[in-house]
Amino acid sequence: MPKRIAILTNVIAPYRLPLLEELHRRFEKLAVFVTSAPGLVKEERGDDPSLGIRQQRHWTINTRWVHPHHFTEQLAIQIPYDTFSQLRDFRPDLIVSGELGTRTLLATAYRRFFPSTRLVIWATLSEATEQGRGRLRPILRSLMLRAADAVMVNGESGARYIQRFGVASGRIKRVHQATNVLAFMAGDSARSHPARHRLLYAGRLIELKGLHPFLKMVAEWTTSHPSREVEFWIAGDGPLRSAVATFAAPSNLKIRLLGHVTYDRLPEIYRQCGILAFPSLADEWGMVVVEAMASGMPVLGSIHSQAVEELISDGETGWTFNPNQTPQVREAIAQALATPIGTLNEMGALARERMRNLTPVTMADQIEAALDYASADRS
Repeated sequence: MPKRIAILTNVIAPYRLPLLEELHRRFEKLAVFVTSAPGLVKEERGDDPSLGIRQQRHWTINTRWVHPHHFTEQLAIQIPYDTFSQLRDFRPDLIVSGELGTRTLLATAYRRFFPSTRLVIWATLSEATEQGRGRLRPILRSLMLRAADAVMVNGESGARYIQRFGVASGRIKRVHQATNVLAFMAGDSARSHPARHRLLYAGRLIELKGLHPFLKMVAEWTTSHPSREVEFWIAGDGPLRSAVATFAAPSNLKIRLLGHVTYDRLPEIYRQCGILAFPSLADEWGMVVVEAMASGMPVLGSIHSQAVEELISDGETGWTFNPNQTPQVREAIAQALATPIGTLNEMGALARERMRNLTPVTMADQIEAALDYASADRS
């Protein structure tokens, strides 16, 4: 097992903190190199040196991503130009590099100059997220993946994408994304009326998440069922906030905009709702799916979320749909809103039970196994 490990990433979200703490307990020397200002970490923990976070210098290139699933997103691509020098100063035995962009390209170059260093690429992506990315990327990714000693992916969709580049299945390691589910498991998983049928969306208000077209489908259902009142809570902020705030909902669809909710307040929001709505058009995972299931909520989710594909059993722990197929969306919404409270409570209890073993500890076990594989001498 390597003693000095460098993790390269763009940002550390609050849900990553329990994993970092667990990895620090396991490894003698671990440093996390980030390009974005660690504001999210400071919000939760302050300037805690025990996390081993090191800030990188970087350039930012603004670009636009036009996806075949009919959404556009503005991207800020970060180029951490001091990666090589920071790695040289730290002298890692093993590098874990997030994504398949510039930081991984620079880590690959370091691996070439210091061949005793092992490289693990953490490819947090799915087949849906990699569409519409341009023609040059596959060439560069092929070079990087060829140099890696192991590749970590979120699930089967990520594995299928990586296998396209000729990476042997044995080098691909599944690492399901987890958070501190205990915080979301507090309290009874059962709900009563009206909370059990209350829909919740939690996330950024951007086109990629598919909220606005999904909201139209919910409005269509409530219009055709005038005797039913449906509540839809929306936690999050973003450029589409005004469009959601001014949405012309029928009188029996009550939309409540909660705005930005800090991570420590999320468990309480989940406990007040009954069904998670996650209509994403392209998601490499979807941590809200894990959080909702741990809270005892079935998930009404898009198959373009890798967490939905991995964790949701249709009709048992939720309802799945292709957000680009309107009849599927309509049918899934109808099934969810027509399900009796007793059945929803059974589904929520099963969803919670399936999350008990998806923890930062099990995630760290999977990462450690991948690092062991990358470090093994197979000469």
